[in-house]
Amino acid sequence: MRVRTLVALVVLVAACSQQSANPVAHPTSAAPQTVTGSLGAAAYEIDVPAQWNGTLFLWSHGYVAPGSPNNAQAAPPGEARTWLLGHDYAIAGSAYSSTGWAIEDALTDQMALLDLFSQRVGKPQRVIAWGASLGGIITAGLVQLHPDRFAAGMPLCGVLAGGIATWNSELDAAYAFKTLLGPGSALQLVHITNADANQQLARDLFTSAASTRQGQARLALVAALIDLPGWFDPRQPEPAATDYAARAAEQRKWESMVDFNFAFGYRKELEDRAGGNPSWNIGVDYNALLATSPDRAAVVALYASAGLSLARDLRTLNGGARIKADPAAAAYLDINVSFDGNVGVPVLSMHTTGDGLVIPANESAYAQVVRTAGKSEMLRQVFVHRAGHCAFAPAETVSALQVLLNRLDTGRWDEAALQPAALNAAAQSQGDAMNQIFGFSLTPSFIDYAPPPYPRPHARGSPIPT
Repeated sequence: MRVRTLVALVVLVAACSQQSANPVAHPTSAAPQTVTGSLGAAAYEIDVPAQWNGTLFLWSHGYVAPGSPNNAQAAPPGEARTWLLGHDYAIAGSAYSSTGWAIEDALTDQMALLDLFSQRVGKPQRVIAWGASLGGIITAGLVQLHPDRFAAGMPLCGVLAGGIATWNSELDAAYAFKTLLGPGSALQLVHITNADANQQLARDLFTSAASTRQGQARLALVAALIDLPGWFDPRQPEPAATDYAARAAEQRKWESMVDFNFAFGYRKELEDRAGGNPSWNIGVDYNALLATSPDRAAVVALYASAGLSLARDLRTLNGGARIKADPAAAAYLDINVSFDGNVGVPVLSMHTTGDGLVIPANESAYAQVVRTAGKSEMLRQVFVHRAGHCAFAPAETVSALQVLLNRLDTGRWDEAALQPAALNAAAQSQGDAMNQIFGFSLTPSFIDYAPPPYPRPHARGSPIPT
């Protein structure tokens, strides 16, 4: 998900591009082409190098906060875009017809842009879908729905647990937060009437809670239920696994500056789009949910230090009034989009280990449905040890892209090239300019990593409790 106004260290996917009301092409013999315009309400951008090699990268951008400026971009900004065009790949991307949880529009608008590319430029020999954050779930949706139109997919920091699972997890955090820290407040969990006022109330409750050790312990429980990482700033080293206080402080940054915007504000846009509340916590055992969290030991220690009874708070959560989904809204979100694992083309996904907006456990959820569908050979997943959402250096992105391109060229995965040491060496070889984000240098940081299970997974078409 992309939100330009959050924190510069959290979200990378933000850029502006030129738009025009009608398509404007600038083709000349052996010269690059730029085509911009709009398809309906969706602005788009196409860039084709002079010596186009026949491969098109179709870029799906991340979340744009409701009502924010919505500009087309054909690729992520900076060095990765330059690398693609410099290696003779064409790039294209739609802004989508709307902001917010715009998946339904994006799936339609990206295919319309692909058709336009064929008409205006030429039919590509192969098309690779790729995108970041919300663009990651769109990428996976495109290759699931149109395997005949794509050669491969590359979701970056993608919402690969799908729409139902993602918003159910947001509801779990919101429910625990209100139940334990604002039980008598007017905070709305679903059917939100005023997003701005609801967000402000959540901020006020958070500020009060974060000022006490008891509140901090309960905020750590909220974070643990949805596996928020205890690492926020990619410029700083990850706090030690046993430094529970430091890790909890980092989790609170994710809560206050990032996740609560979605849980208490942006949910309204989703509900308006879906025609109701698509989320539920009927049947959820919060004791069991905490038991599977990597942060359970931290929560136990912080509760003990604060003089609180964790067992009592868990009983309170399990005994609270539960929330039902509106069936039609849940069905809408399942379509837009959850995953069945029936992957028909090679997919290489990439995630940072310290992502608190789209947690790395999204990769576990996606791998599970792919495994259940018997398509594991089509999927490979790589991880970068770094805090931040989509906090990849361009060199890391390009190194992974090269592995995917090799898979298409040879018909098989180069398992040696997928090893962290090989990926790091490939990224380092791209040079210093490619190994930077936010103006500071990075060391390539691919790592062997097994993300935990997703807290509440939901495969496409699974039952929705009523």
